Amino acid sequence: MTEKPAFPLADSLDPENWAEMRHLAHRMVEDALDRIEGLRDGPVWQPMSEEMRAGFSGTVPLTPTPLESVYADVTDKLYPHAMGNIHPRFWAWYMGSGCLTGALADFLAAIDGSNLGGGDTGANLVDCQVTDWLRQMMRFPETASGTLVSGGSMANIIGLTAARNSAADVDLHHESVADLGAPLRFYASDQVHNCHMKAMNLLGLGGKALRRVGTDAAFRMDIHALRGAIAEDRARGVTPACIIATAGTTNTGAIDPLPAIADLCRDEGIWLHVDGCIGALFSIAPKNRHLVAGIERADSLALDLHKGLHAPFDVGCALIRDRQLHRATFAEQAEYLQVATRGIAATEFLHDYTLETTRGFRALKVWMMMRHHGIETFGHILDRTIAQARHLTRRVEAEPELELLAPTSINIACFRHDPGGMNEADLRIHNTNIMLHLQESGVAVISDTTIRGRHCLRVAICNHRTRNEDLDLLVQEVLRIGKELRNN
Repeated sequence: MTEKPAFPLADSLDPENWAEMRHLAHRMVEDALDRIEGLRDGPVWQPMSEEMRAGFSGTVPLTPTPLESVYADVTDKLYPHAMGNIHPRFWAWYMGSGCLTGALADFLAAIDGSNLGGGDTGANLVDCQVTDWLRQMMRFPETASGTLVSGGSMANIIGLTAARNSAADVDLHHESVADLGAPLRFYASDQVHNCHMKAMNLLGLGGKALRRVGTDAAFRMDIHALRGAIAEDRARGVTPACIIATAGTTNTGAIDPLPAIADLCRDEGIWLHVDGCIGALFSIAPKNRHLVAGIERADSLALDLHKGLHAPFDVGCALIRDRQLHRATFAEQAEYLQVATRGIAATEFLHDYTLETTRGFRALKVWMMMRHHGIETFGHILDRTIAQARHLTRRVEAEPELELLAPTSINIACFRHDPGGMNEADLRIHNTNIMLHLQESGVAVISDTTIRGRHCLRVAICNHRTRNEDLDLLVQEVLRIGKELRNN
C-alpha cells in the first residue's frame, strides 16, 4: 500500500511555473487598468442575483484550484457587484474613491511583507516619514507623534485612550477605571460619530461618560451649552476629561467652533481631541483651510486617509501632541520584544504607540501617493469637492420641489424631494424610494439620514472623479423618479 505523503505535494506557496504566473499577473494589471479607465460607462452599483449569491456558500476548499479559475470568479462575480465607491457618481456615507498609485503600492507592500510592529527596516522609516508629513500638514509641533491605524474609528480610540489616561488620577496601566477618584466625563456635540460611543465602552467608562451637547442652527457645538455642562459636572464631583470637537460631522459636514473650544480647553485644563476624519485635511486646501483653523491646537487628532487623500482601504492616523505621553499610554514591556543596539531590533518599536503589535505596511501607499501627486494636488481636489457641493446646493435651491435641510458647510449636501401634500412619514417613504431607485438603477449611489426628526437624502462628495454634470444628472433623476413615484 502506498502511504500518503507526510507533507503537501507543493513544497512552498510559490508558483510552480513562473512564466504562467507572470502572464496572469500582467493580465490582472491590464484588466484593472481597463476597469478604472471605463468606470464612467458602467453602473455605480448593481444587486446580485440569488443564483450568484448562492455560489458564495459551500464547504471549505481542500484541494487546489487553478489560479486562472479563481481569478475568473473575481472578474465575473466580485467586480460586477463591488461597492462602487470608485465610480464618479458614488456619494454615499463618506469614503474616498481610491487611487491607482495607492493600489499598486498595496501590492508592493504585500510583496515586501514587512510587519510594522517594529524592526530596523526601510518600511519602518517610510512609516515614520509618513506620520511626520501628516504632523507637518496638520501644523502639529515637532514634539508630536503619530501612528497609522485601520481608519478613523481606531484613530479616535487611540486619541481618546490617551485623553483618558492623561485625566486619570491613577496609573491605568496597573489600576482599573473602578479605582478612579472621580468619574471622568467626555463632551461632544449631538452630531458626534457613533465610534465615540463605542470608545466609551471600550475604555471601560460606559456610555454615560459621554455627554452630548446641543448644537446651533448650523449643527455646530453650542459653546455656551458646553460651558454650562462642564460647570455642572464639576459641581457634581465629576472630572471633565476631554472635549471631542468634530471637524466635519457625518450628518451635515458641520465644523465645531475649534478656536473657541480650544480656548475653553486651555482655560479649563481639559484635553482637546478633534475628530477630523472628514474635515481635518481641509488644512491643505488653499481656498478652504480657514474652515478648520485652530485644529493645530488639539491634544490629539484623528485623520482618515482613505477619505481626503483617497488612499485605498484601509488607513487612518492618530496624532498626539505629547509624544512621551503617547508612548506611555500604549507601551508595555515584554522579554521577547527588546530594543537592541545592533541588528534588526536596533530601533524603536512602532507598536509602542498603538494597540496593534502586528501592523501592515499601510504607510507605503500614502508615501507613494504623496510623492507621486504632491500635497497641492490633494488640496486642489478638496477645494473642488466643496465647490461641487455648493453647485449641487444651488441646483437644489433653484428647484421648487427640492428642499435643502441643512446648510452646506463643506462637501456634504442634505436635501429631499417634496412635491407638496405629504407629511413627514410619507416624505420619508417617498425619498427612501427615490434613493433605492437611484441605487438599483446604477445611476448613482447616495445615502440618507435623519436630521432633527426630518429624513433627507445625503450626498457626500468625497470623489476625485466627480464632475458637475454628474451632479446635474443626479438632480434630474431625483426629480424624474420623484414625479413617477408621485404619479403611481
